[in-house]
Amino acid sequence: MRVLIADPISEEGIDILRGHAEVDIKTGLTPEEIISTIGNYEALIVRSQTKVSAEVIQAGKKLQVIARAGVGVDNIDVDEATQRGIVVVNAPTGNTISAAEHTIALMLSLTRHIPQANAVLKSGKWRRADFMGTEVRDKTLGIIGLGNVGSEVAKRARGLQMKLIAHDPFISVDHAHNLQVELVSLKQLLKESDFITLHIPLTPQTKGLIGAKELASVKPTVRIINTARGGLIDEKALAKAVKEKRVAGAAIDVFATEPATSSILFEDDNIVVTPHLGASTAEAQVMAAKDVAEQVIDIFKGQPPRYSVNAPFIPAETLSALAPFMKVASTLGRLASQLAEGQTNAIQVKYEGEISNYDTNTLKAAVLGGLLEGISEERVNLVNANILATRRGLSVVEQKEAICENYASLVTVEVTTSAGVTTVAGTVIHSESHIVRINSYWIDIVPTGGYFIFSDHLDRPGLIGTVGKITGDADINISAMHVSRLKPRGQALMILALDEPLPEERQQQLLSIPDIYTVKLVKL
Repeated sequence: MRVLIADPISEEGIDILRGHAEVDIKTGLTPEEIISTIGNYEALIVRSQTKVSAEVIQAGKKLQVIARAGVGVDNIDVDEATQRGIVVVNAPTGNTISAAEHTIALMLSLTRHIPQANAVLKSGKWRRADFMGTEVRDKTLGIIGLGNVGSEVAKRARGLQMKLIAHDPFISVDHAHNLQVELVSLKQLLKESDFITLHIPLTPQTKGLIGAKELASVKPTVRIINTARGGLIDEKALAKAVKEKRVAGAAIDVFATEPATSSILFEDDNIVVTPHLGASTAEAQVMAAKDVAEQVIDIFKGQPPRYSVNAPFIPAETLSALAPFMKVASTLGRLASQLAEGQTNAIQVKYEGEISNYDTNTLKAAVLGGLLEGISEERVNLVNANILATRRGLSVVEQKEAICENYASLVTVEVTTSAGVTTVAGTVIHSESHIVRINSYWIDIVPTGGYFIFSDHLDRPGLIGTVGKITGDADINISAMHVSRLKPRGQALMILALDEPLPEERQQQLLSIPDIYTVKLVKL
């Protein structure tokens, strides 16, 4: 596997990657240069500088994962990546503390005029009277977004004896109560806050969240801090409000266009600016680099990443239970797609036993990925399997039963087509995948990879020997054979594990044997 690192990341992360992949570090590439080279790589790692556009993603024919060594992914076209089955991961917790501390640092810089006082004193002037400050104690801090960073800001502000209010529609009252934060509407937050800090992602819904209209409702003594994302605040509207003294000051670490070497926000001394330093601590850089490196390696190994932006999420506490069944589910999907005939109408996935107690969305996606893997011109994986199934008009139904008669857990996939119904089932035994049912036949085979012949036939003496002669004449070794029958000398299923694929003409020879009804070559 090859990894392209397009923005600087910590050496600790690079060292982890080099133990598992070929790593190229090419920073400062133009969009055209990235497009021309990305086709050679399975993974792309960026920070905030590199823009991973739809054009870049389309050129990345081999890409399996795009990793952002930081919190946001607004510089990545996640929709395009999802459509093409590319996992997008980030490091949402790596710079949490760093960003929270920078927020507090900027707030205190605003209240005590630290940057301005520093500049004046270094110019040789002693002007104490010009820099009368304001205490933050007993002031109201309005936090927009009470996620990882917002929560850490709240903890630190509480230590400064501030009153805390927050606006976040997707935070429970109990969580806010534990942080000693009062949840309010955005309108109320704007009206009551002495300080406002933003900790939300940049989306179409949040772009320009704080504009001229919102700034018209704040206190004239309010100070606004943004260490989250440029574009959340209308920069022109903010600069105008500060200039007209309708806002006392602002501290901005992020900009609508970066890198920003000139901005309307640079023109007022009451606006403190820093060049996107929220994550710029040694500790944060090491943690973010390690996080994304480990996730890239997980994806190369076929394992689910911890912080996927666009793949089904598996909570850490259930990962150990679900992970073995992801391979089973994917194998069942691949097997069903090769055994079924006709036009697919519906897909049913049934979970029995212990596995039914978990969130099985990931297993459903794995089944769909296996089903569509051999028939879609697009890369199909856990990221876009549901999207592609919906686009193809496939009806997918899940069922769960807490009790399983024969196994601790069982996953059954039933594919209904215009030609009938194909049923396959599998489980995990001693950490190994087992296929245990094909239609009406109960079997036990381990899909270790390679080729299999599935044949419906009438159970009678001499038939297996005839089959063995045909494969022997073709110089193809049978590594294992499994036979399941409904009754003696009745309908039966024979499965041959082969070292090599059986040529089409030899398959036709098998079909010409009396009492053999079907012959299917399957690759697992």
